Amino acid sequence: MKVKLHGTRGAYPTSSANNQTYGGNTSCIEVINGEERIIVDAGTGILGIDFDTFYDADRIDILLTHLHMDHIQGLAFCKPLFNANKEVHIWGPGGSPESLQARLNRFLSPPLFPISLRDIPSKLIIQELPNTTFTIGNFAITAEYISHPGPTVGFRIQCGSKTVTYMPDHEPVIGKAHLFPEDEWVSGFKLAHRSDLLIHDSQYSKEEYMNKVGWGHGSLEIAAEFCSRAEAKHLLLFHHDPAHSDDERTRMFEDFMKRANYNFPIELAVQGHEIEV
Repeated sequence: MKVKLHGTRGAYPTSSANNQTYGGNTSCIEVINGEERIIVDAGTGILGIDFDTFYDADRIDILLTHLHMDHIQGLAFCKPLFNANKEVHIWGPGGSPESLQARLNRFLSPPLFPISLRDIPSKLIIQELPNTTFTIGNFAITAEYISHPGPTVGFRIQCGSKTVTYMPDHEPVIGKAHLFPEDEWVSGFKLAHRSDLLIHDSQYSKEEYMNKVGWGHGSLEIAAEFCSRAEAKHLLLFHHDPAHSDDERTRMFEDFMKRANYNFPIELAVQGHEIEV
């Protein structure tokens, strides 16, 4: 199994010359096992997927962690949605008085988009996720609500003996500098427990986070502490703040690593990279 990173920024896309190293597209990854592929989140990174080459199958699955704009803003321009021969399954969180379809329709309809959801020519199947485990091909996927404003899920994706956990927008504990001592009170703990690869929110520096507690995001320090507590084997720091230049992000990471003392690899997510799991 491998993971391809198509979008690693948070909040909004950026095309600045200062943001090219780690990438300017918002959240989107592919999880790949042989000929099987699933897409997770539909930020602007989804526009970089080569659908013509790699998606010959009639069915495409897109998993959404939540409906904040940076995670769905590429969906309206996703080519398979406009192909009448494609069956597109969109999986996303329930937990709202409105259905997932009704909430998506707010975005995919005038005046924000010229075409209404009901007029999209593909066969569109929208499925709400509670806390549940389901399968897509050989992928076993667990969705669980996690701490972030609005209904938000994290995903644990297993294929064979390998597991990837994806939580791009996540604040494991709100209002504290460190995690609660009890595992059951730490948001997302079960999703990440002993995962081979943890892709986790790390938008802020330690100092920035103290002024943004409760915003639903974390710091590099919190992401690493969470990974260590969950005994995950590899940490990929994700959801880079678009206000940070690549040089600032690199300095932030290097300063953190000077203080860090963990026995697992930690790296910054880079748009376009593929990671073997």
